Amino acid sequence: MENSDEMTTLSQVMAKMSKRGVSREFRMNENGEMKFENSEKNYQPEDLTIIKSYRFEGDSNPDDNAVLYVVKDTGGNMGMIIDSYGADSNYPGEKFDEFLREIPIHESDEFNF
Repeated sequence: MENSDEMTTLSQVMAKMSKRGVSREFRMNENGEMKFENSEKNYQPEDLTIIKSYRFEGDSNPDDNAVLYVVKDTGGNMGMIIDSYGADSNYPGEKFDEFLREIPIHESDEFNF
């Protein structure tokens, strides 16, 4: 059993993900298109599945809140979507939030640390 203190920050979870081969990100560009890092494919919510999510809250500043989603595409590619939440989001406007809400969620024990 691993020490739960090892997984308390976003960077610690990202390091653990990287060791498991999940190091690339899905990101929404300024045109509202969701892309996989180093790819030109434009994803729709139904092309992705959220298999795990991790939430982080800043101890001293509510603006330090973030969420990391482990995501799998229909081709089997694994990646992350990272978003700060609260007053400042990584993605301004409602398009990202709407896109995220439409992604199916199928939690997997594979990424329980």
